[in-house]
Amino acid sequence: MILQEDPQIRFLLWNLLCFSDSRAAQTQASEQQIPNVAQKLLSDDKSESRHTFHHLPNPSQSQKQQHVPPAATQPPMDYGIHEMKSESQAPIVARMFPGSSAQAVDYALKETSPFLGGGQIVGGRVIRGDRPSSSYDLVEQMKYLYVRVVKARDLPTMDVTGSLDPYVEVRVGNYKGITKHLEKNKNPEWNEVFAFAGDRLQSSVLEVTVKDKDLVKDDFVGIVRFDRNEIPTRVPPDSPLAPEWYRLEDKKRERTKGELMLAVWYGTQADEAFPDAWHTDAISPDGSSFFSALMRSKVYHSPRLWYVRVKVIEAQDLVVSDKGHFPDAYVKVQIGNQVLKTKIAQSRTMNPVWNEELMFVAAEPFDDHLILVVEDRTGPNKDESIGKVVIPLNSVEKRADDHIIRSRWFGLENSLSAAMDEHQVKKDRFSSRLHLQVVLDGGYHVLDESTHYSSDLRPTAKQLWKPSIGVLELGVLNAEGLHPMKTREGKGTSDTYCVAKYGQKWIRTRTIINSLSPKYNEQYTWEVFDPATVLVVGVFDNNQLGGSNDNKDTKIGKVRIRLSTLETGRVYTHSYPLLVLHPSGVKKMGELHLAIRFSNTSFTNMMFLYSRPLLPKMHYVRPLTVMQQDMLRHQAVNVVAARLGRSEPPLRKEVIEYISDADSHLWSMRRSKANFFRLMSVFSGIFSVGKWFGEVCMWKNPITTVLVQVLFVMLVCFPELILPTSFLYMFLIGVWNYRFRPQYPPHMNTRISHADAVNPDELDEEFDTFPSRQSPDIVRFRYDRLRSVAGRIQTVVGDVASQGERLQALISWRDPRATTIFLIFCLVVAIVLYVTPFQVIALLGGFYFMRHPRFRHKIPSAPINFFRRLPARTDSML
Repeated sequence: MILQEDPQIRFLLWNLLCFSDSRAAQTQASEQQIPNVAQKLLSDDKSESRHTFHHLPNPSQSQKQQHVPPAATQPPMDYGIHEMKSESQAPIVARMFPGSSAQAVDYALKETSPFLGGGQIVGGRVIRGDRPSSSYDLVEQMKYLYVRVVKARDLPTMDVTGSLDPYVEVRVGNYKGITKHLEKNKNPEWNEVFAFAGDRLQSSVLEVTVKDKDLVKDDFVGIVRFDRNEIPTRVPPDSPLAPEWYRLEDKKRERTKGELMLAVWYGTQADEAFPDAWHTDAISPDGSSFFSALMRSKVYHSPRLWYVRVKVIEAQDLVVSDKGHFPDAYVKVQIGNQVLKTKIAQSRTMNPVWNEELMFVAAEPFDDHLILVVEDRTGPNKDESIGKVVIPLNSVEKRADDHIIRSRWFGLENSLSAAMDEHQVKKDRFSSRLHLQVVLDGGYHVLDESTHYSSDLRPTAKQLWKPSIGVLELGVLNAEGLHPMKTREGKGTSDTYCVAKYGQKWIRTRTIINSLSPKYNEQYTWEVFDPATVLVVGVFDNNQLGGSNDNKDTKIGKVRIRLSTLETGRVYTHSYPLLVLHPSGVKKMGELHLAIRFSNTSFTNMMFLYSRPLLPKMHYVRPLTVMQQDMLRHQAVNVVAARLGRSEPPLRKEVIEYISDADSHLWSMRRSKANFFRLMSVFSGIFSVGKWFGEVCMWKNPITTVLVQVLFVMLVCFPELILPTSFLYMFLIGVWNYRFRPQYPPHMNTRISHADAVNPDELDEEFDTFPSRQSPDIVRFRYDRLRSVAGRIQTVVGDVASQGERLQALISWRDPRATTIFLIFCLVVAIVLYVTPFQVIALLGGFYFMRHPRFRHKIPSAPINFFRRLPARTDSML
């Protein structure tokens, strides 16, 4: 109440709420501080290039013109599903945050009712159809023609030299796939599988041709033909179809020398051969195939990560090149690309002491070594190596709790090769020694993603893992309305694939080339160990098909789904907008259609988890600092990216960083505003209650005021009813809100993210590199803007501190007269409270605060005047 009634504090709080000036003010400041080049970049008049991505309409502009706080005009929350006026089969638009948090309909979540393998999905329930259900019940069944080319034998000689370089061409209509050719081999083995999509087959004949690779023109060896109507159908879990030998024919359909082993069948994407097959999605109609290894679907598993704790205690008997010199010694510790250094020892001696702990991230299997180098700072930017120690990580002791690890002495070697030679170390040990304590900490969960979107919270040590509580099933159906990411043959197109991460399991769908509406229809499953986790699904454009690995895959958008917001057993089929923030604004890149189901196997264990700590025990017994967590998370992402980048197809570093939100800790004015308004939204309920109570005290509605006073008298006379009444009220509110519960998972919201009304210069700053690549004038302008914002925050923090110091001054005798008045007041109040019942005091105080306005004065009351006159420590500040 004191803070709210102080005009200065209220003015400063309002300044903090609106800490971002209007665009006109920013433009005026930029004109005064930066040259014309920066003026064009930061001015409010957007250039033509700024209209590449259009901003969302900003209904809050009228509010800003009236100088009304956004929090004050926010309507009450209303959860619901609003139907679009469309045909019966059109998707339902689910608006997550109506009112001030609502966003454009085009950016909203849409509920769908697709026909999947298990039947039609209506309202989260599966309506079984006439056809039998499939194990892939969260995706549409897609029919494929599979051709497995195993091997050939007794092929004829085609060249004059008597050699043969055979390969096989599989053709159905305009689509064909080609195996690799094997040089000088009459009995080749390929063991390759081709999958032709059933909806693209235009010919009734399947042709499998064996050819001889030649420099000028490939020679025809033989052919095997199949009538598509006679090809059998395989339905899992039937055993795989056994391959058979087929005699080759010539162009005249006469038998020729040589046989080919083939297996041909119809199947779906549930077939075991589907992940490793060459698909017609990856084969163009003209017959050329595009780098099939880079386009296949794949399941990856992140390496098991460990924290390596290295405590550098001391060194003994150091030997330096200059005998009369006492070293300024420090230790450089390295694991792979991770390098940390201790501080220089305080005492310049041959037996320096550090007692410093350093933390690293290592992955199984432990390929890297722990390398420690004792160095002497002989001058500015000049260091001299004193000795080295190399410790294989697979020999380091592991622990799952906080028990004490025995420290060891390690001999220092002059060279790295000598330090890595165990026999040399044992035979001819160097005189200097290094005292270390090294351990692999398995009691922690190694954070390799943003803490807000963690998909796994288990510790590293497997003996600490709890049993799973459920299963998460994801069906990646299709994408629609994708924006062209590249130009091919004069037309805009995209080569897209999806990546999903949950826990230690990553999945990558196959790449669909030349399609702006790709159909994936792939289903994946994860074990769930904690409901307070997040599934992340991203869509990317494959830029590796041109033969260069230097091109980065382009991000199209991603979706986050928190499992705790899902009802168990329900199938969620929604079309998610793919929203990406660009330097020119937010843009919708398309829509991703997903089917999700979370099934729990142990309801009791799942409910029990809500009472357990979110992170493993070691995070609370020996907590890591915030700086350590950020540094280790960055290293963990690099380690995971390096390991998964060696897979085939590789999961590229930019994909892993985007899915893991590796850059979420970087500064962003937009994100700072969004977080501030989120905080104001959290406290909006308290502000609303305060405003309502103020209206009650001012008798704005006399009937309400009288009822509140009656309730107040009842609670004072019967104080034992206060807590039961409060909890019963919350219970009734929760039961009432059950009918308005969300029927859909949360999704990206441009209004909450403050991306619909962000200034272009703030976006340009957000996408700037670190360190900045902008001109000094622009950096100076942004620095001055940041100083202005920080100055307002500094003023508010200082005034809040002044109020606290005034409270301390009541009994600190800084103002002897004020302290005397306060002590006499405390004595009188103590006597009055001692002789007067508490209920009487509470009633008098309540009626005083809720007194009629005719008994109020516009000037502040005596207690407030007394408090404002108390001294603060602002007089002592420079």
